[in-house]
Amino acid sequence: MTPHYEEAQRVSPQVRRVLAKNPGPFTYLGTGTYILGHGEVTVVDPGPENPIHTDAILKALDPGEHVTNIFVTHHHFDHVGGVAELQMRTGAPSHGFGWGAARGKEVDSDALGDSEADAPDLVSANAEGDSEKANGPFHPDVVLRHGDVISIGDGTLEAVHTPGHASDHLCYAFAQEQSLLTGDHVMGWSTSVIPPPDGDLNAYIASLELLLDRDDTWYLPTHGPAVNQTRTLVEALLAHRRDRSRQILDALSDGPQYIEQILPRVYGSISKQLESGAAASVWAHLLALTEAGKVAQTEGELTSTSRFYLCG
Repeated sequence: MTPHYEEAQRVSPQVRRVLAKNPGPFTYLGTGTYILGHGEVTVVDPGPENPIHTDAILKALDPGEHVTNIFVTHHHFDHVGGVAELQMRTGAPSHGFGWGAARGKEVDSDALGDSEADAPDLVSANAEGDSEKANGPFHPDVVLRHGDVISIGDGTLEAVHTPGHASDHLCYAFAQEQSLLTGDHVMGWSTSVIPPPDGDLNAYIASLELLLDRDDTWYLPTHGPAVNQTRTLVEALLAHRRDRSRQILDALSDGPQYIEQILPRVYGSISKQLESGAAASVWAHLLALTEAGKVAQTEGELTSTSRFYLCG
């Protein structure tokens, strides 16, 4: 995928894409903002807070076109940072699940060691920044739930709730082209980071399995190129997570260990830039394995600083 920053690229007859210039270890080449339809258009994931990117989105419109709806996949800043500026310049309402509505349903976040005081830098410095302090709350004008269908111009978008990477994550099915805008749930370049406490591995796996029951013919991720072998990719992502859990269990077969000890056993040599995300994913797997009764902490409360061992 060759980046053409802040330029409209035609993806399909009904879809244009504008790539924000925010490349990084967790954003790949940058955040891809999608423009759907013609005339009265819909914007999905306005990207980071950057007037240059907002200018590029509006410049991508044809004469006489205007933005009538804004949709976001989830609350992470590289997706919603540009919402306020785009709304100010277009008056279009925002749509999304809304961060906070799905949090805290399974795990007490106070016990997860996600504060700077409780957690080591390895996990708390998670580059996804999955905390209110890092990302800020997101309260859409129009709150969506799984299965909601919204008319957009001559088409429709169906909300598909896919928690895992984030509790409020939505994919959007664009029926007119049998495509699914997958945000960070399924990306075109890498597997997703699952950063606890808002990220949940069991929810992520269930959300991947949900996609296997759908008939979307291609995916439009926010990061990376379009995907046309949808089922093959989803099955590969599920297999990857099963393999990762096995690797962690194998690492613990040598005795109790901390996350920082498990990390090189699972990932080998890894750059400092990626270390926090890898540690967050190991932490997510350990939480799921603990819930399954396969792993436990040696003492005290369950936190990211715990020492873990195999059960049985």
